[in-house]
Amino acid sequence: MQALKVLFWVALVGCAFSYVIYPMLLRLMPARQRTKPQDAGPQLPSITLIIACRNEAGRLRHKLDNVLALDYPDLEILVASDASDDASDDIVREYASKGVQLVRSEQRRGKEYAQGLAINVARGEILVFSDAGTDLPADSMKLLADAFSDPGVGAVSSEDVFVSADGRIVGEGAYVRYEMWLRRLESERAGLVGLSGSFFAVRRSVISRWDHTIPSDFACALQTVHAGLVAVADPRVKGVYRDIKDPSREYGRKLRTAVRGMTAVARWSEVLNPFRYGAFAFQVWGHKVMRWLVPWFMALLLLTCIALAGQGAVYMGMLAIQLVGYALVLLAHLVPALRQLVPVRIAYFFVQANLALAHAALQFLGGRRIVTWEPSAR
Repeated sequence: MQALKVLFWVALVGCAFSYVIYPMLLRLMPARQRTKPQDAGPQLPSITLIIACRNEAGRLRHKLDNVLALDYPDLEILVASDASDDASDDIVREYASKGVQLVRSEQRRGKEYAQGLAINVARGEILVFSDAGTDLPADSMKLLADAFSDPGVGAVSSEDVFVSADGRIVGEGAYVRYEMWLRRLESERAGLVGLSGSFFAVRRSVISRWDHTIPSDFACALQTVHAGLVAVADPRVKGVYRDIKDPSREYGRKLRTAVRGMTAVARWSEVLNPFRYGAFAFQVWGHKVMRWLVPWFMALLLLTCIALAGQGAVYMGMLAIQLVGYALVLLAHLVPALRQLVPVRIAYFFVQANLALAHAALQFLGGRRIVTWEPSAR
């Protein structure tokens, strides 16, 4: 019985660590010392904007019109097409007279492979990566240039603005706000462990190697710390993207993202070594690894509460909370209208996200690796 009680507390701490305890520990850590910004004078750094594209004919014109309206002199715009077989490449060619260049992968080998081809021809000192479904405010590039005036900064992440078609915050709204807050904490300590995949920037000099089998947002964060610099979140830089039109596909997106993240950490496992990477390794453990373990801690917590239900009010109370919560989530799954209530929506999203993490772990351990996919319709 004593062993069960120990497991109960291990499970409870495990459930809370990544979401509650880890941010609290971050707040206790000293903030990094910022490097004095360099005065570059009137000369702005050269920037190349790389737009990843796979069969984006439905929204590519909007995206290109959006980036052509950006306020930045001599901005190089490259569209990295992952062997698109719709009208995407023809649409890009329509914009050739406006300076937009097509970089096409003849074989479908994934987003990162196409981005790598674009990097090979890019001229910019700063490489900016964006997706076709993300709108960029007009001052985005100048704000990025300003962020890179700090020579200690190697990469800059945007902050996500997640909206529905009519502009309302939906589904993930509270979660996205939480993630943006957590990124600011990490940014002020050892740097981000992952950039916003839909819109981020990195110094060209930071990229020493390009592994197209792992997510570019995570790879650039790792290469930044490897170069002795930091990846930061800049709250002034916004990436605006919309919710997925078909909510049933949201689970698949979470699953895919988790499998790719696990693959990245496995391939760059040295980043888990605190003797080599210090506080940054702690952040990878806290933000990534411990979060991937949450669904297993949740299962352990439920089982230990069932076994200990007659051993005290604490165990009985925790069991009641879980049973009521899971019942509410199940009801919300059967009656989608209930998800309009904010507490229900948050609980539903939390359970869905952790089911996806558990599924992803099983697939990853089973040998699945994800390089190519179709973009989610937004």
